[in-house]
Amino acid sequence: MQLSQNSGVPIYQQIADSFKTDILTGKYKQGEYLPSIRGLARDLRISVITTMKAYEMLESEGLVTAAQGKGYYVNAQNSEMLREQHLRKVEDALNEAISSAKIAQMTESELVETLKALYELSFD
Repeated sequence: MQLSQNSGVPIYQQIADSFKTDILTGKYKQGEYLPSIRGLARDLRISVITTMKAYEMLESEGLVTAAQGKGYYVNAQNSEMLREQHLRKVEDALNEAISSAKIAQMTESELVETLKALYELSFD
């Protein structure tokens, strides 16, 4: 897991986002436990409180459940819910891209062509 102190995104959010991606892409399966809070904090050299906050975010989104004395495990994922979550991520990323494109004074066709090119490259 790569964390950046200079990204402007809080560390707990970076951790939660990383696990969320791993869960939604199937790297962590239903019923599988996430690393222990203390162990992850030690490995990442961060506060236990920061790790706890990340796990609590995942729990509030319904991705994991806390099991007393055992840690956090991955919940079953509804395929339609997964699709919606991915669509939201795509929309957020595209909105950010549109904002940057406007700043760079790109035309709509330049933006669409860039998206098409990047999409095609992703299959190589």
